[in-house]
Amino acid sequence: MDQHSPVRMEDVARVAGVSAITVSRVIHHPDKVADTTRERVLAAIETTGYVPNRVAGSLASNQTRIIGALVPTVTNSIFADTIDGLTDELGAQGYQLLLGATGYSLGEETRLINAILAQRPAGIVVTGLQHEPAAETLLRAARIPVVETWNVDGRPIDMAVGFSNFNACHAMVERLVARGARCIGYVGAPTLANDRAAQRVAGYRAAVTALGLEASDSLIYEGKFSFAAGAGRLRDLLASRPDVDAVFFGNDILALGALFECQRQGIRVPADLAIAGFDDVELAASVAPALTTVRIHRYEIGRQAAHKILERLQGDTTPPALSDLGFEIIERETTPDGGAD
Repeated sequence: MDQHSPVRMEDVARVAGVSAITVSRVIHHPDKVADTTRERVLAAIETTGYVPNRVAGSLASNQTRIIGALVPTVTNSIFADTIDGLTDELGAQGYQLLLGATGYSLGEETRLINAILAQRPAGIVVTGLQHEPAAETLLRAARIPVVETWNVDGRPIDMAVGFSNFNACHAMVERLVARGARCIGYVGAPTLANDRAAQRVAGYRAAVTALGLEASDSLIYEGKFSFAAGAGRLRDLLASRPDVDAVFFGNDILALGALFECQRQGIRVPADLAIAGFDDVELAASVAPALTTVRIHRYEIGRQAAHKILERLQGDTTPPALSDLGFEIIERETTPDGGAD
């Protein structure tokens, strides 16, 4: 197979040892093909990463001016900023965004990748570096620009734009210790099928260990993305570990939920308990006390991802594989000696 061209029906036929007509029949009329032949063809499709062309005959170039993009959720404002960055950069060049939400499911991501590739997009943007093997096969076989976002701690399929989740959390723990914390709890998003969440808790563990602090599982909790989960996990943590003097939350929504819970319980922040978040959502600077957090360049992640795809489509084969946009520790009022951006 040509390493620079998408996998064709003829390639599948060759791997399966059948004719292209048989492959087409399996795709469009599987009930008319013998079971053993159909299974052999389906196995060849999975092996090669072939995606049936749903726009065949409609375009002379066999490609659209569509860029596919997959995010975990569209209800989370942090991904909305990234989508805005993609849309602004692509729209200026006459490209349209085809958006899908995976629901933090790798299986759903694979299904959506298959569906988007069937529309013959000019490029595709996905979230994170963790995918099912079938999804990786599809993305590599598509022979189009692929940009993975929100993570640079690993080897991308093609290109990646984001930041080090590990380093960001490590840096926040160091800052909390510098502000006097000695027993730091951590509450993050579920790590299953979420490489960003997994690397954030790994950064926390590495930092507390390096600084000689306790790195016990009793200090670590997971919570879904909601204010209620932040409040609930704070209650659980303080009930089991009343000696905690600071809690680092893997996203601002969890942190804000915990902050509201402290206000309900009369826990003084930061005098009794320091709190830090991650993302720097708009509300973080507006609450009282204002939330110390990690600022991520969410819009720029989307803009840079789109820019990489456009460069590739314009014939530039040299865009760097990894673009680390970094992060900022924003100290505000929920940690001692904070209050200034």
